[in-house]
Amino acid sequence: MKHEIDDMNERGLTKQRRAVLEVIRGSHKHMTANDVFEGARAALPGISFATVYNSLRYLKNEGLIGEIQFGMDANRYDRKLSRHDHAICNKCGEIVDLELPIPAGLVKKAAELSRFEAGSVELTLRGLCPACSK
Repeated sequence: MKHEIDDMNERGLTKQRRAVLEVIRGSHKHMTANDVFEGARAALPGISFATVYNSLRYLKNEGLIGEIQFGMDANRYDRKLSRHDHAICNKCGEIVDLELPIPAGLVKKAAELSRFEAGSVELTLRGLCPACSK
């Protein structure tokens, strides 16, 4: 079910931006720009990588998709916009969403220890997925 704000933000999308958005929303994976490009190209064969990349930036800035950055790895794009955490497989790179409650005081304690002004806390669990741990 779409939210009203999504409908308002989506009204002016070009066919290229809409194709990119549909690729991301149609996937349960956290896609790289290359993954999105391949999916968008299947829907619009003439779309360029630059158009996909610019569309990703636009959609992120409009709040229609999320962007996940894990150190030096390629950024991933997420259809899920609400706060959530991730588990990453060290072997195959699979990324899974986690719905973990933030313990009371965690953000405050992290801010105290780092001396940062707190914005948010995200947990990233790294290990082996079920398939790779066999």
